[in-house]
Amino acid sequence: MPDWIVALILGAVEGVTEFLPVSSTGHLLLAEHWLPRQSDLFNTVIQCGAVLALFAVFTDRIRQLLFRWRERETQDYFGKLALAFFITGVGGLVLKKLDFKLTEAVTPVAAATLIGGVLFLAVENWLRNRPLGDDLTWKIAISIGAAQLIAAVFPGTSRSGITILVALLLGLRRPAAAEFSFLLGIPTLLAAGALQSFSALRHPGGTPERWDMILFGSVAAAITAFVVVKWLLRFVQTHTFVGFAWYRIILGILLLAFVR
Repeated sequence: MPDWIVALILGAVEGVTEFLPVSSTGHLLLAEHWLPRQSDLFNTVIQCGAVLALFAVFTDRIRQLLFRWRERETQDYFGKLALAFFITGVGGLVLKKLDFKLTEAVTPVAAATLIGGVLFLAVENWLRNRPLGDDLTWKIAISIGAAQLIAAVFPGTSRSGITILVALLLGLRRPAAAEFSFLLGIPTLLAAGALQSFSALRHPGGTPERWDMILFGSVAAAITAFVVVKWLLRFVQTHTFVGFAWYRIILGILLLAFVR
């Protein structure tokens, strides 16, 4: 199979799964069971492609943050985004200082994917008939920032999944939880991609990176992520995450059964 087709497929997988609460890491592992395995840089940078789609989806919110910053509501929302990102950033620096390395084993990723599905089922069952609101409190923002660290430590947890789950537990409605999680992903994932790219350029490994393939993958991720995020924001207006929970459970079982 030509390299550019592999890059497009993996980019599309990344774009579809990055913002759904289903673990993009788990899907990439499953895809790479049949396709050539890519570098960590490839997998990190195509996330940036998916993030670019958010600028098109949340144009009004981003315009508000950029041009209506004098308004109290804008300052409040921006402050909560900044605080959540700061918590994640500080935690990431601590992990780096401790020389924390992500596991490359499939079993922990599969387990995190499966456990996340069970947690979503439990939370959705607990939320049944409970009122949810749109009040994004500082407590929720802090908790979401900390939740991103859990996703960083345990691949397969799903960054969007764990942040949305925490927001639901603290009483935030699904659309508001999804929007904050996605917007927080902009600085979080772009920073990760920038650091990884800088490191690769500064300390090139034995095999040169195929930046043309990375570009192909990033474009595919951006296009598919745009479609998926637009759909999900409409979906959560009237639906729960139960379907995603069962999907995660099935995916976790598939990873344990077929990927070694």
